[in-house]
Amino acid sequence: MELVRNEAKNEEYRERARKLVAQMTLEEKAFQTVNGAAEIKRLGIKAYNWWNEALHGVARAGVATVFPQAISLAATFDEDFIEKVADAISTEGRAKFNMQQEYDDTDIYKGLTFWSPNVNIFRDPRWGRGHETFGEDPYLTSRLGVRFVEGLQGHDENYMKAAACAKHFAVHSGPEDLRHSFNAVVSRQDLYETYLPAFKACVKEAKVEAVMGAYNRTNDAPCCGNKVLLQDILRKEWGFKGHVVSDCWAIKDFHEGHGVTGGPLESVAMAMNNGCDLNCGQLFVYVAEAVKQGMVSEERLDEALVNLFTARMKLGVFDEKGSTPYDDIPFTVVDSKEMKALNLEAAEKCITLLKNENNLLPLDKSKIKTIGIIGPNADNRKALVGNYEGTASRYYTISEGIQDYVGDDVRVLVSEGCHLYKDSISNLSKGRDRISEVKGVCAASDVVVLCLGLDSGLEGEEGDEGNQYASGDKPNLNLPGKQQEILETAYESGKPVVLVLLSGSALAVNWADEHIPAIIQGWYPGAQGGKAIARVLFGDKNPEGRLPVTFYRSVEELPEFTDYNMKGRTYRYMTNEALYPFGYGLSYTSFTYSNLKASADVAGEDGITVSAVVANDGLFEGTETVQVYVKADREGTPNAQLKGIQKVTLKPGESKEISVKLPLEAFALYDEQAVNRVLAGNYLVYIGGSQPDSRSEKLTGKKVASLTVKAQQEFVLK
Repeated sequence: MELVRNEAKNEEYRERARKLVAQMTLEEKAFQTVNGAAEIKRLGIKAYNWWNEALHGVARAGVATVFPQAISLAATFDEDFIEKVADAISTEGRAKFNMQQEYDDTDIYKGLTFWSPNVNIFRDPRWGRGHETFGEDPYLTSRLGVRFVEGLQGHDENYMKAAACAKHFAVHSGPEDLRHSFNAVVSRQDLYETYLPAFKACVKEAKVEAVMGAYNRTNDAPCCGNKVLLQDILRKEWGFKGHVVSDCWAIKDFHEGHGVTGGPLESVAMAMNNGCDLNCGQLFVYVAEAVKQGMVSEERLDEALVNLFTARMKLGVFDEKGSTPYDDIPFTVVDSKEMKALNLEAAEKCITLLKNENNLLPLDKSKIKTIGIIGPNADNRKALVGNYEGTASRYYTISEGIQDYVGDDVRVLVSEGCHLYKDSISNLSKGRDRISEVKGVCAASDVVVLCLGLDSGLEGEEGDEGNQYASGDKPNLNLPGKQQEILETAYESGKPVVLVLLSGSALAVNWADEHIPAIIQGWYPGAQGGKAIARVLFGDKNPEGRLPVTFYRSVEELPEFTDYNMKGRTYRYMTNEALYPFGYGLSYTSFTYSNLKASADVAGEDGITVSAVVANDGLFEGTETVQVYVKADREGTPNAQLKGIQKVTLKPGESKEISVKLPLEAFALYDEQAVNRVLAGNYLVYIGGSQPDSRSEKLTGKKVASLTVKAQQEFVLK
């Protein structure tokens, strides 16, 4: 759906904002530039806290629908569905806001400015915050980011439903424990080819209201006071009209962590003068003093405030109740039957089947007398939700989901198996204190569902309470604690084992890939996750998820975590063979492609359209994720890159022609000076259910079809 905004209305809001700001004292202005903006009674300005979160549901303010984590939603590869989820999130956000306003609750996490989505590139699987992102690919992240923003902000021409925020600008991707002092050095080519595209798409296509700066420095300058990022690129190059917010307490890092300023006044001046409008934190209260000392002009401060009040006016909070189409959304839509149904659908769509030897899955309930459910994530609510989460009224862990599904028809035996990361569950034991129970459950079961992986206490943001690795990053890609041991114990029982991994990132499950017949990546599937996994295990839902990240075999094959050069990173630049490649995921049915063709042999200014007939030649109804990749057929260029996606649902025996438009930009690559060019020459275009690498072909047993498109001249793109 095309986003329509009334530019005349926006200018009207800006003029109203200018008149409002002109009536404020310098001190009043300063107190409007921090996230907890003060009330100014004489001007009819209510207190407003800008800080709210909605990464995968309205967070941190009571009950709301807890959708699958962002990385999980990315595994759907479904931009239409992402917008549907974001629209549901903003509906609940408005409903909660309307209720909170009724009771004069203007606390933190009670506003309409949601600091989501996180469109950073998940460039290294060790990064703890990677599960907040849409994965490692700029194209996928761009498409999902745009649609998430559109879903949050809505399509009314006069009012935003909620304000979205693209974060963290830019190059932010770990390590967490260095983020307050680290200088991310990046080439212009990598900056424009990898780190910026999703932000650019959110700004130019989705008209995202806010952009949040990152903690780190990028090429020597702190991101929240970075002239190149905030002025040259964001405002001038992309024409951004919204407001810029700092990450939380990031401005004090200028002097405390980065050492580029001498103290709070200099830090505030650097941030404000280079384009930061709003401070998550309190340091911007110094801006009044900075103005008095001539370090910041009052005109620049006024500009920041106009940006901020324009945002609030676009949300309708300065207009009479009933002015916006969203003022009457009732509180009762939150956690409704419809929301729960959408959440279950989301959880089902993200589940990714990695292995299914001899069609062990789906399980046939009528042929199973006893099922064993083993592992520290079998009954772990924390492993359902990831971070930046809300509170669900009901959670379905894997154990609960399976038990509810089979009812009294099948005996269920459950064992925690081991602690998620410690050597024992009981502090007084000698260690390995559930291993005999694991053996007992396996011996008595016809099939074993082993629930392993991580949770947000092991991977997450620096400083998150209870994060066991202190910084939130993973030291390696192994299963933690005694999980590998119980995996091998279950295998040695001789019973069929289904491994269900819950994690927000790639794990190097090499041993499992060699020995375990069926493996499911369940991600952090949200409050309905256990119910969805049960439905997939027993065939009520055919898995359709695809990997938005590469599963590597080990960290040894990766460059240093602190190296922001993209060489050797992600599917686009890696030379080693993946364990499970980006874009990979199996189905219970089988899809074939035929009649591949392009609308033209030569790519001109309008690009080309490619099409193919997709057929379901298996036994189950299923949804195929059609992926289009483009490879410049010359030396020194990246591997084939994702440039088009389409979802198609087919019944057994059904076929359908699909077409994907490839704009000229799909054939372009940035050079070392960050000029985006299509060079004359040949380009390979691939259409299939996976990327066209040898490992995907080995795992799927299918070669991805391709055709050649020519560019007869050079094009330079903006």
